[in-house]
Amino acid sequence: MPAHTPSTSKNRQISPSQPSMLPVSGSSPVAANAVACAPPPSFEPWDDAELHQLRDALDHSAHAGLAYLTAGLSPAAIIDAFMDWGVHLAISPGKQVELATKAARKWVRLTQYASRRAIDAGAAEPCIQPLPQDRRFAEQEWAHWPYDLTQQIFLLQQQWWDNATTDVDGVTRQHQAVVEFVTRQILDMVSPSNFIATNPVVQRRILETGGQNLVQGLRNFVDDWERIMRSKPPAGTELFRPGRKVAVTPGEVIYRNTLIELIQYNPTTDKVHPEPLLIVPAWIMKYYILDLSPENSLVRYLTDQGFTVFIISWKNPTAEDRDLGLDDYRKLGVMAALDAVNSVLPHRRIHAVGYCLGGTLLSIAAAAMARDGDRRLATLSLLAAQADFREAGELTLFINESQLHFLEDLMRSQGYLDTRQMAGAFQLLRSNDLIWSRLIRHYLLGERTPPNDLMSWNADATRMPYRMHADYLRQLFLNNDLAEGRFLVDDRPIAIRDIRVPIFAVGTERDHVAPWRSAFKIHLLADTDVTFLLTTGGHNAGIVADPRRSGGSYQVLTRSASGHYLDPDTWIKIAPRFEGSWWPEWVRWLDSHSGELTVPPPMGAPAEGCAALGEAPGTYVLQA
Repeated sequence: MPAHTPSTSKNRQISPSQPSMLPVSGSSPVAANAVACAPPPSFEPWDDAELHQLRDALDHSAHAGLAYLTAGLSPAAIIDAFMDWGVHLAISPGKQVELATKAARKWVRLTQYASRRAIDAGAAEPCIQPLPQDRRFAEQEWAHWPYDLTQQIFLLQQQWWDNATTDVDGVTRQHQAVVEFVTRQILDMVSPSNFIATNPVVQRRILETGGQNLVQGLRNFVDDWERIMRSKPPAGTELFRPGRKVAVTPGEVIYRNTLIELIQYNPTTDKVHPEPLLIVPAWIMKYYILDLSPENSLVRYLTDQGFTVFIISWKNPTAEDRDLGLDDYRKLGVMAALDAVNSVLPHRRIHAVGYCLGGTLLSIAAAAMARDGDRRLATLSLLAAQADFREAGELTLFINESQLHFLEDLMRSQGYLDTRQMAGAFQLLRSNDLIWSRLIRHYLLGERTPPNDLMSWNADATRMPYRMHADYLRQLFLNNDLAEGRFLVDDRPIAIRDIRVPIFAVGTERDHVAPWRSAFKIHLLADTDVTFLLTTGGHNAGIVADPRRSGGSYQVLTRSASGHYLDPDTWIKIAPRFEGSWWPEWVRWLDSHSGELTVPPPMGAPAEGCAALGEAPGTYVLQA
């Protein structure tokens, strides 16, 4: 501390920049020294609220950046699942003995197979067969040595890992499903079919073409990479642009708001049913899945059967729509469309149809309408749609608090869930067919899959607003609020049991998005007549089943409102099966709930806000 000289003048000014360095006139040296040694005033750069905001901003930014690298998957959720599995396996000596015994048996079987194969190739029966849906080793070349041994090793290893990741005492059901799923993805990645050195089909093609298949495969890869970087659609899909080869059923856009365009289709019959039909497609896809090419269009089929058809075309949201919530989709979507239909056909009851997520939204709207005394619906048809999400298939694998928080940070940073992120999640559910088989065909064999209307539609994805997707995942998938009576509309709970109109529900046998057993739960939720139909095919191809092209079959059974519940296993045993498309069966059901035929209604209406705004397919469906 430097020495200070007391002032000799009582009038000396003390510099404001040095208040503690000079004693005031008349003060003692002790007092002056006390002032000089006093601690500096405390400094708090942020209060608790500001510190909380800073923490959130840093965490959200870090999580969003990490989410871009992990395709939206939370590392914490995956680590948590593997820790649960690993710890319980480590403390389960019985399971360890079982796995060790099964591993020894598999090696014995493999050794015996290899020995018999060396002595007499024709007498050696494979020790394991691929699963029915696994077509990776279907070509004849895989039956020749050494590739037969390679694929047998892989299949036995795949079977062992399935045993290792399942049936471990103490592991939660979701953690087991996550571990099984991730392990399957890793095994699919290292399959011998994915590599030139271990794939005899690729090797044969190299010999046949002199290696030109690899050259063409490189061209395909460069083309695909360029399209991804420029956000262009996959090769060949430009041939199926809406309004050209798909979505060409004649009609007009009669209503538009900030979220939807409503299309009314031209009648194709002299007389029509008095009840119009409103279709609510999912907003995670373009509506024309139900109006593909003319020979594959559900919309055209319905108009040919004498129905006046309206369909919602959703806007492709941008970052500006980040705050659109699930209730906005109900109000601006379903309810606005119902009002517009009634402006064309006043006082008419409406056949409402919802596909996939559109069916869930329609169920919410129908339950709220029933609660509030709105009787405008004549029937409710739910196509591959769910209202109870407890068994919603592999999409629920990563639906937990950790994963949702991580995904919400990703969406918050960009305002929406991007189409690539959403498409990647769906592809992982069927990675064998949608990822690895495609890579082999396009890049190793040098082939291109000929595009068709359904494949082109599948590549024409849409975004999902941040708030809506967060509401959907948290309220429906995570909390299952709709099925359990906690879902609020206008601050009051709704219940599916309030719906009293007849319900026609469709499930598909190989649905990886809305498993049919999950869709079947409508029987547990609704206190009305429920006709449930189970058709062959998957989530998309099972619904798009034109009678002129369909080679599938279906089962159907009706439970009256006073009937007893049947579990799905019993139902599938007793429900009669019919060959062909399910569309005619549905039309017969609609006919039975419709009035006498009448003259077609006008296109559009004189009512304000509902007039022709352009020809179908409209403008929203063309938004990239």
